[in-house]
Amino acid sequence: MTQVIVLGSGTSQGVPVIGCRCPVCTSTDARNQRSRASASVRFNDRRIVIDTAPEFRLQCVRHGIDRLDAVLFTHAHADHVHGLDDVRQFNQIQGTRIPCYGNPETMADLARKFDYFFIETQAGGGKPNVEFIAVEGPFELFGREIVPLPVLHGRLPVYGYRIGPFAYITDASEIPPETMAKLGGLDTLVLNALRLEPHPTHLSIGQAAGIIRQLEPRHAFLTHLTHRLDHADTEARLPPPIRLAYDGLTLDIPD
Repeated sequence: MTQVIVLGSGTSQGVPVIGCRCPVCTSTDARNQRSRASASVRFNDRRIVIDTAPEFRLQCVRHGIDRLDAVLFTHAHADHVHGLDDVRQFNQIQGTRIPCYGNPETMADLARKFDYFFIETQAGGGKPNVEFIAVEGPFELFGREIVPLPVLHGRLPVYGYRIGPFAYITDASEIPPETMAKLGGLDTLVLNALRLEPHPTHLSIGQAAGIIRQLEPRHAFLTHLTHRLDHADTEARLPPPIRLAYDGLTLDIPD
């Protein structure tokens, strides 16, 4: 069994948006409160996360996450990486270095953004002990094959990931045919869908639904959602098997 927790289901501004009084930002429906996008995946008594959102510490505390064995990065935009410093607590708990994986461009960006991880400084609050590992194809991690899924975020190449019958893709505006070919036979797909209207760097609800119709996963959940989408109203208009993800959504996926 693979357990997936959607730690964050929001877009780069999160929901509520600062200074906004729209119906979604003021909603009492907890599913409309969206931290930035990330996910936990647990299998073989190991836990990995996909991206470390700015709220990563709060996400871990909320869901009782007390172990972290690896991080998969989709890309190096702020809303997907700026919680990385908080992995240092897992270093202290476990006494181990944490490997972080992504495409070569993402790993180079992270090495620049977080250069202080590797610079000798005075003793203090501590720094993460991580290893940045660039990957360009499938690799094994804790007894499972991890399959990077190259997609386009506008013009930027980014990764989604497939782990057995589960796939997670965020910040895509286009899924190339060679990646679509790697997505057959899924039990569960988590796919980004920013809003109803088209966007130059993200899939819309309609575009994501079209991809899901082609792939025919058993379950599909839309993530990376803006404050233009009310959870209950939007989900009521979605055809099966498509639903909206929300912070804290927990999925048990058979292997």
